[in-house]
Amino acid sequence: MNFYRIVVLACILVLPFGALAQTTSRKWNGKKCAVVLTYDDALNVHLDKVIPVLDAFKFKGTFYLVGSSPVVSKRLNEWRAAAKKGHELGNHTLNHPCDGTFTGRDFVSPEADLSKFSVARAINEIKVTNTLLEAIDGKKERTFAYPCGDRKIGDVYYYDLLKEDFVAARGVESGLLQKEQVDLANINCFGQSESTTLQMITQIEAAEKAGSFAVLLFHGVGGEHALNVSVEEHQKVLAYLKKREKDIWVATMVEVANYIKKSK
Repeated sequence: MNFYRIVVLACILVLPFGALAQTTSRKWNGKKCAVVLTYDDALNVHLDKVIPVLDAFKFKGTFYLVGSSPVVSKRLNEWRAAAKKGHELGNHTLNHPCDGTFTGRDFVSPEADLSKFSVARAINEIKVTNTLLEAIDGKKERTFAYPCGDRKIGDVYYYDLLKEDFVAARGVESGLLQKEQVDLANINCFGQSESTTLQMITQIEAAEKAGSFAVLLFHGVGGEHALNVSVEEHQKVLAYLKKREKDIWVATMVEVANYIKKSK
C-alpha cells in the first residue's frame, strides 16, 4: 500500500460517518441538493426580466400569481407561454390578503385585511384563483404561497381546508430541513431583499452541505417592488447554479414538493 493510499484511508477513518454521508449523498433526484426559484406577486419584471434569463439558462421558476392583478389579465398570453415552457404558475390568492392587525402592516387596505375575512371567503377566493390558473395553463397540480406568510384566520389554519387542492404550500420562514421533516403545508424559504450573489450562494451551499434544499423567494428583480434584488445579482446566482448543475437540481416548487411527497 503506497503512501498516498494510506493517507486517503486515514482521512476516511477519522472523518465522522455523518459528514462522509453528507458529502457523498445524492438524494435529490440524483443530486446533492435542490434549489427552487420562486417569484411572488405577478410583476411585470417577472415577464420582462426574469423569465427570459431563466429560459436562457434553461431553468424553470415558480411564479405565484395574484389572480386579480392587472399584470395577469393584461398579459395572460405571456403567462400561458411561460407555462408552456415549463414554468409553474402558483396560487398567491385572488387579492393578496394579509393580516392587518400585525405591527408594520400599514400597507394593508381594509378590503385586503385577512383578519376581516371569513374562512369561507378565503377558501372560495383561492379556489377561484385555481380555476383561473387552470384556464391559463391547463394544469391541475400546483402549489400555494401564503401572502405575507399569514397562515391563520382567527384560530383556523385555512390551508388545512385546501390540502386536496394543492401539492404543497410555501411559507416565509427560513431554515433548512431534511425531506422527512418538511411540512408540506408550510415549506421554508429564504426571502431575498437587496441580497448579494454571495449571500444567496451561501444559502444554497448551506443546503448542499446539510443535504437539504433551498427555496429562494424573490419579489422585485430589477425594480417594481420594495423587496428587490438587482438584475445583475440575480443573473450571477443563475450562472452559479448553471455551473453547479451536476450537483444541484433546479426545479419548480411543484416538482420538488412531489419528489418530497414520494420520498416520504
